[in-house]
Amino acid sequence: MSITLGLDTSTTACSAAVLRDDHIAAFRFEEMERGQAERLNPMVAEVMAEAGIAFADLSLVAVTIGPGAFTGLRIGLACARAINLAADVPVAGVTTFAALARAIPEAEREGREVLVCVDGKRRDVFVQRFDAALAPLGAPGALDPDAAAAALRAGAYLIAGDGAVRLRAALGAANDVGEKVAARLRFSSAVAPPDARHVAALGRAAGHSPTLPRPFYIRPPDARLPAAS
Repeated sequence: MSITLGLDTSTTACSAAVLRDDHIAAFRFEEMERGQAERLNPMVAEVMAEAGIAFADLSLVAVTIGPGAFTGLRIGLACARAINLAADVPVAGVTTFAALARAIPEAEREGREVLVCVDGKRRDVFVQRFDAALAPLGAPGALDPDAAAAALRAGAYLIAGDGAVRLRAALGAANDVGEKVAARLRFSSAVAPPDARHVAALGRAAGHSPTLPRPFYIRPPDARLPAAS
């Protein structure tokens, strides 16, 4: 039996899930701008108690590595690393893009290239392209929403992720979005923050890495750890 603990604190939510083989045994999800540090450990205790397991029973911990909020990413990674050190449980890192992409219903993806958007909380949104089967197409990057109309002129995109709302607003305000461009674009119903159930499933499928995962940033973080004295 495989038991995976999924964790996410990467953006504007906090969630934890226990995946037992292919079945979600327990799940908690709360949207929050702040407070993940105080909520994550109790949430982990809740899902593990509901699933009736101890840390020694875990096969894997899967955690989102970014892109996302500087502090939020470190909260989830710190929890995963603590479990690794205390119970010798391997850890798998999952990108925020992959977790958001997995939430998109298959019917929405059919015949379309997917553009997953993560709100960068500043001017830009972070984006990565996937095919309809959710295989990545190229490296992630940053996109200025005001330049989105020009960037999206080619292709039949399905736009998803928590940054899709900003992109949709920018496209709606742009004067140069022609009818043909607008007709090719679709917006997914999957616009919520990442979900630990998807993180757990992706982590189990990928397996753990030989080294502990580190935060993944598209640009240098706005906050920085204090320099050593």
